[in-house]
Amino acid sequence: MKTLTKSNLAKCVTVAAGLGLVLGSTGTAQADPSGQPVYRTLAGVGSDTTQGVMNALANDITVGGQKVIASYNALGSATVATKAAAACQSVARPNGSGAGRTALVNQLNLGNGCLDFARSSSLNLAAVTPGLTYVPFAVDGVTYAVSSGSEVALDLSTADLHSIYSCDPGYVGSGPNWDIKPLLPQAGSGTRAFWLTVVGITESDISANKYPCVTDTKGGKKIEEHDGRVLDTKSLVPFSIAQYIAQSSSTIADIRGSAQLGNINGVPSVLLNTSAAATRDVYNVIPTSKVGTSPWSDVFVGSGSQICQRANVIKQYGFGTNANCGDTSRITG
Repeated sequence: MKTLTKSNLAKCVTVAAGLGLVLGSTGTAQADPSGQPVYRTLAGVGSDTTQGVMNALANDITVGGQKVIASYNALGSATVATKAAAACQSVARPNGSGAGRTALVNQLNLGNGCLDFARSSSLNLAAVTPGLTYVPFAVDGVTYAVSSGSEVALDLSTADLHSIYSCDPGYVGSGPNWDIKPLLPQAGSGTRAFWLTVVGITESDISANKYPCVTDTKGGKKIEEHDGRVLDTKSLVPFSIAQYIAQSSSTIADIRGSAQLGNINGVPSVLLNTSAAATRDVYNVIPTSKVGTSPWSDVFVGSGSQICQRANVIKQYGFGTNANCGDTSRITG
């Protein structure tokens, strides 16, 4: 097995002040919407990665003096009540970007107005009816996390990561008791979809069990995004840098456990460096037909939109600001 020596942990926790990341805590983010109005014009579901920042923005943004965004967490009760209409009293709660997009499309096709946008940490422009527009609002970085005392190095290249996630025996040993265990979040996760592109394997590979050392379960349960408690000394898992920052400052619930971030291609983590190996835009997905319609246009669209004007909130939750915030050019085929 190839020896993967550890690097200096200090490289993993360096933060560049020049990037404008704000680490001060505003307290743990609120979960599902509460307070008035109970039902809001823009109800959204989906990504675990962006739920904290979107919950905060929902609490801050008003149109005509009234809160208009209702952002429902990826985990919680099986269903959510998104609008006063009877049809909207028990909408199934989707977990993840892909599941959020599917839920939005399904509700739009039902024509009941129960969902109005979806949170997404990955881009999927595959054709769908009705058409959707992915509106970027922030930048995230993704790296891998390992536990304290891990046998996995804190410095890996993208080539190393490909070898690990493709079960190269020189890196992970041989089954069934793998020396190194690469983990993935649950299917439908935007972080999972993005990470597969980073490590150079596909969802089809996973479905076909082409790489048997890779798993998305721990103790018989699906692995949730950005939960470091699933790690042991032989495993690694993708982790949002923004989530790590927000958890470390208790801006959102801290479920890192003993997780520490590794560096990819020698670039220190906890840096939202746009030239790093694994950065991504994060999005709010809206019906293309609503791009020019208020309140979608007020809240999501253009650099002057309500969300794009709240860089302080975006930074507070560990994300970088996006030069293309509010852009509406990413439309499903």
